[in-house]
Amino acid sequence: MSKRGYAASKKLLTGLIGAPIAHSASPAMHERAAEALGLRGHYQLIEVAGADAAGLRMMLEGVRRLGFAGVNVTYPYKEAVVPLLDELAPGAASMGAVNTVVVKDGRLTGHNTDTTGFARAVAPLLAPAGNAVAVIGAGGVGKAIAFALASLEGSDIRIFDSEPARAATLVSLLAPRGGARIAASVEDALHGAIGLVNGTPVGMLPDRGMPVATTLLHEGLWVADAVYSPLITPLLAAARAMGARIMTGRELAIYQAADAFELFTGLAPSTEIMGEAFDEVMAARSSAYQPA
Repeated sequence: MSKRGYAASKKLLTGLIGAPIAHSASPAMHERAAEALGLRGHYQLIEVAGADAAGLRMMLEGVRRLGFAGVNVTYPYKEAVVPLLDELAPGAASMGAVNTVVVKDGRLTGHNTDTTGFARAVAPLLAPAGNAVAVIGAGGVGKAIAFALASLEGSDIRIFDSEPARAATLVSLLAPRGGARIAASVEDALHGAIGLVNGTPVGMLPDRGMPVATTLLHEGLWVADAVYSPLITPLLAAARAMGARIMTGRELAIYQAADAFELFTGLAPSTEIMGEAFDEVMAARSSAYQPA
């Protein structure tokens, strides 16, 4: 639908496919952004665990037929949806991962706003050159993070994944952009690095694990986490205690949502308004976890 069409209809139906997603701040961010633009927006959580290709195809067919402007896609389906779409934007095609599906004229087109969102979020942390960064995880969000870093000048990317074949695949995808290598271990990835990014779901509630041993953290690092539930993950808490600069998943969540909203509607949302909505969700969740 065109900008004019949205302005006339005042209705916007979007959503999120993934599992688990009950914690997601996306409904609040998208609905608040829509309201500020004079739209009546509804953002539907579509939580289905363990869906196979046939199940995902059914969900996407529903998205196509039920009036959705589009949906976001999160763990564990960012790569699984790729072969089920009609078309891929160049960036999503390059990495083989999608977090945003736009519906237009009955066709489903996959995009990746994790990449654009993370590039915007991480830029202030990067020095002009010599940016050796360890990326832990080569799945959907890890791919987006690595591609974002590769788009920024001077990045030296070391990728570790518990499944070496996934890291090798990502490095091969990044080969035309240069500067990425497979790390044999977390220790190898962090050797001489100035930055560390967790691109895995480790540390997302209810999990309280860490993707990196505390002994590898130090004040010379900056550490970012794609997880935002909780906002201060065990990794970020440990890094901060060691004197490292940290970046929570807040900025990535806001910027990727803003870029997705614009793809859905053709309208640029206020990142400030989306940020306020995100913060309210996080504050309410934090209160819910406080003992009575």
